[in-house]
Amino acid sequence: MRLTHLGHRALLGSFIIYQVMPLVKSLCNSTLKIQCFMISQKITGCKFHASVEVDEKDVNLDATFSVHAGIAHTRWATHGVPAPKNSHPQSSGAGDEFLVVHNGIITNYEVLKETLIRHGFTFESDTDTEVIPKLAKFVFDKARDGEGDMTFSQVVMEVMRQLEGAYALIFKSPHYPNELIACKRGSTLILGVNEVSGQNSGKSFNNAKSLTANGNPREFFFSSDLCAIVEHTKNYLAIEDNEIIHIKDGSVSILKFDREKEKPASVQRALSVLEMEVEQIKKGSYDHFMQKEIHEQPHSLTTTMRGRLKNSGVILGGLKEHLKTIRRSRRVIFIGCGTSYNAALAARPLVEELTGIPVTMEVASDLLDRQGPIYREDTAVFVSQSGETADTLVALEYAVANGALCVGVTNTVGSTLSRRTHCGIHINAGCEIGVASTKAYTSQIVVMAMMALAIGSDQLSTQARRESIITGLSSLPSHASEVLKLDSEMKELASSLVDSESLLVFGRGFNYATALEGALKVKEVALMHSEGMLAGEMKHGPLALVDENLPIIVIATRDACFSKQKSVIQQLLSRKGRLIVMCSEGDISAVGPSGSCRTIQVPEVADCLQPVINIIPLQLLAYDLTVLRGFDVDQPRNLAKSVTTQ
Repeated sequence: MRLTHLGHRALLGSFIIYQVMPLVKSLCNSTLKIQCFMISQKITGCKFHASVEVDEKDVNLDATFSVHAGIAHTRWATHGVPAPKNSHPQSSGAGDEFLVVHNGIITNYEVLKETLIRHGFTFESDTDTEVIPKLAKFVFDKARDGEGDMTFSQVVMEVMRQLEGAYALIFKSPHYPNELIACKRGSTLILGVNEVSGQNSGKSFNNAKSLTANGNPREFFFSSDLCAIVEHTKNYLAIEDNEIIHIKDGSVSILKFDREKEKPASVQRALSVLEMEVEQIKKGSYDHFMQKEIHEQPHSLTTTMRGRLKNSGVILGGLKEHLKTIRRSRRVIFIGCGTSYNAALAARPLVEELTGIPVTMEVASDLLDRQGPIYREDTAVFVSQSGETADTLVALEYAVANGALCVGVTNTVGSTLSRRTHCGIHINAGCEIGVASTKAYTSQIVVMAMMALAIGSDQLSTQARRESIITGLSSLPSHASEVLKLDSEMKELASSLVDSESLLVFGRGFNYATALEGALKVKEVALMHSEGMLAGEMKHGPLALVDENLPIIVIATRDACFSKQKSVIQQLLSRKGRLIVMCSEGDISAVGPSGSCRTIQVPEVADCLQPVINIIPLQLLAYDLTVLRGFDVDQPRNLAKSVTTQ
């Protein structure tokens, strides 16, 4: 069994295997260094091979490791610089009596740390995680010195009572050989299950089999993302908040932790089957996952719309029973973070146009900071590619508590967002490995455009407009294929911009979101300062930056704002601006004097769908800039796929 390096996922990064692997302590930065050490004396006859770069000092990779259970982590800690002392697992101290891997943030770790220091504990790392194994040892020692022994699950429950914040945790201890304990609150945790029949062969449980202590599977995989387990099993369980998964001697028990109750309740759960193929997490002929996912967009757009466009109308089964409630809403609130927020912003004008309902935009963290008002008459639409973005999920709890109808838009079946919203739509874009979202963004726009069509389907005044948009949706994948032919042109443009220190992107109307998202992509992966700006605000400050050196991309495709964007181009040219104009095919002469600026010509589609086409050249540009600048495309510096801030 190999430890597969899942650092490109940059989620929990934990890949924990029961019964077949040693404990691995890893640090993931530009390269992954691995240290191996023993945690159990049971003989399993398992040989460990690492499929990543390994620091071979004091490690014999050809040795047989006598272990039953192990935990590993391929992501550095949230707190502290990437360094061995800050890598996971974190230890309780000498003897490694308790070891923990953690995804999330412990908000009260400073108070816990001060308390533990007063009781004689010393800390070696800068992480918030280190308080967890030390707290487990404190609880264990106190019980052993007083009332007697505690079970492993009792130790973990007592630790959970003391922790505040978001976390997914896996515990390992030599005091409890052949056991692992996993628990979560706020952060994602998946349990994969595979039954082995014979040497290295797998026989999976069927979907109807309950996951109880009576079952006897041989392999378990804990991960923060389904993509990490698809190579090993398709049977999984999405662990709920405050659930404790206890694995011991090949059996699983699930307990429901309640802070108010001393004894937890036992829970029975059925396994789900993962609808994903191994090929989806392979790069194939592409150099990077981001490149692959950009070029997959004609296919991902097709799968997003498959079965949903019928008889000149839109059928969204996840919204069908709630359409009347949404139509009566006093307002629609789009809530998201980063790229998902930008996708919602691109869809907002169409939702307002087709439904007549006021639409407001909220960045999830800002909504929580302000405790912005949400009412029972509101419809709150939560947009998240992973369905696990921490700020978005906390905002969802806030909206539910205030009585709003909550709609989820996510790419991940079985995600926390899909389970906790009242209704929703899966975007069906396929697994996205690269940290910088590309195909999920365009599919999110299409899904929200279809949502606008469905909500506004009862209005006769917009019927002609709706029919033209549906026609445009049907041809969108072919136009996406056409615009991908600009690949070589974008490489040439990237080579001319590679030495630039900054980049501005101007857009307005439907394409204000395109400006924001295009600049975000350059910022995320190429590590180059870039800003997306509302072109209507150009004279209110940004114009002062314009000179012959600063590259400026102006999005001026055909829509209601076209004439205004032509005026912006003229003003920038008069200040000797270094312009790159994105225009509709054949519009070069319309956007400015011949030879005055560089142009990117894209196919013309319905104005509300144009952001789907316009973002693709900017995605290609960001990718090519990153390659030319020598940075990691799929794993940008300091970023993670599922953000765990609060």
